[in-house]
Amino acid sequence: MPDASPAPSAGEQAAPWSSDPYADALRVGRGPLYLRRTDGWLLPLEVERWCAGADAADLEVLRRCEGAVLDVGCGPGRLIAALAAQGRRALGIDISEAAVEHTVRLGGQALHRSVFESVPGEGRWGTALLIDGNLGIGGDPAALLDRVAQLLSPDGLLIVETVPVDVDERVRVRVADGRGAAGTPFLWARLGTPALLRHARRAGWHADGQWSTGGRSFVALRSRSASSAAEPPNSTAVISSQRVRKPSPGRPVADR
Repeated sequence: MPDASPAPSAGEQAAPWSSDPYADALRVGRGPLYLRRTDGWLLPLEVERWCAGADAADLEVLRRCEGAVLDVGCGPGRLIAALAAQGRRALGIDISEAAVEHTVRLGGQALHRSVFESVPGEGRWGTALLIDGNLGIGGDPAALLDRVAQLLSPDGLLIVETVPVDVDERVRVRVADGRGAAGTPFLWARLGTPALLRHARRAGWHADGQWSTGGRSFVALRSRSASSAAEPPNSTAVISSQRVRKPSPGRPVADR
């Protein structure tokens, strides 16, 4: 059930993934870590998997990527690192400094910024990724899909990981470690594949495939039109000239 709590203020939204519980978990590479709703509902975050190398499901996603890849909410960077190891052009963006630092240590390129801020190469990315629940960014899937369409090249590819149940909800949550520490509140969304396809059709996206593996569900979408932006992401200079400055689609494990 969607959380009916009032939306957090702009100040509350400022840096939800920069709070200590998330940054601390990334630094040690393990949880426990959760998204905690105001009514006590908990969604586990798979920190250990995020901080490990790309698994078989991840590698299948990367196999489907086309051209230069933008990982939106790259987290600690396992996908960007795997793409870099394959010699492919890729950039991660994340609002967590700890996540960006981790990605860079792995050999990937990443920037500290929101997807709703200016991004290098707008309108020229071949593939965008919304993995590990990042379809929830901002708590407004329609707005996020519109923004990603602006970032992709004409007929660009978006690969989204969805919740492996039929759900379409907006929640107000905090990142929490289960031991009393919690970050600032922010809005998040959880969508299963049917809900994503409904939102995508309304926004003019075209379905280009869906699959499940390892208990995870994915959808590939084609962008609806060209963007007016013209900066190419394929230039190393474009990416390296920027100063380097995430939740999982799993099921909730507890209601308190």
